[in-house]
Amino acid sequence: MYKATIFVTLKESVLDPQGVAVKGSLHSLGYAEVKDVRIGKRIEVLIESDNRRKAEQQVREICEKVLSNPVIEQFRFELEEVA
Repeated sequence: MYKATIFVTLKESVLDPQGVAVKGSLHSLGYAEVKDVRIGKRIEVLIESDNRRKAEQQVREICEKVLSNPVIEQFRFELEEVA
């Protein structure tokens, strides 16, 4: 079995209004050194498989078809074998 930790974020060219709001809040709290904030999602998925390559392929398909919008988001994932 494999655990995929998936990170979905907006592409750099896409404005992140949530990140802008958080940055503004941080500045108002005195954290003027913060230059940029980007907000994203972290998702964990367990895949029952004995084949790492097949598990990677499934995670990639899940990300492309369900978990991210390829027009405005990018994703990356880490895959680890678990008991």
